[in-house]
Amino acid sequence: MTPTPFLTAPLDIQVHIIAACLALALGPIVLYRRRRDKWHRILGYAWIVAMASLAISSFAIPSHFTALGLGPLHGFAVVTLWSLWAGVRAARVRDVERHQAIFRSLYSNGLIIAGAFTFLPGRTFNRIVFGESSQLGWGIIAAVLALVALRLILPRLRPQIRA
Repeated sequence: MTPTPFLTAPLDIQVHIIAACLALALGPIVLYRRRRDKWHRILGYAWIVAMASLAISSFAIPSHFTALGLGPLHGFAVVTLWSLWAGVRAARVRDVERHQAIFRSLYSNGLIIAGAFTFLPGRTFNRIVFGESSQLGWGIIAAVLALVALRLILPRLRPQIRA
């Protein structure tokens, strides 16, 4: 693990990585604490700012998938911005269930799944974690996708309990 790729990366990528790490760290604290109090609101707004910064900064990072420089991860950014708005709106109208569902989904789908693809070989985060020209990122991506598949399949395999 080396910070050199981060330190030599363009500012937009540095902002993107910092926002992602902050959102990743704050997420479990905000989303899974028992009490919903002043700290939940303060850290929740910090998480929202980090997520919005993450999504907005992604548009400055070009993708090689299309001539426009936009790729699949930019789609996650649009969904993230919409979800942030919808989650805050749900909290303001006191729809706690919807608020929790939106933000928990955003954390798992927007940070964990989309974040796994930052390990694609050649990307800055892959080089930070694994060094130059590492193919180990494919293992991280495969592991995350396998966990997602299990999360989708296991509930369907459990026998239904009848009362």
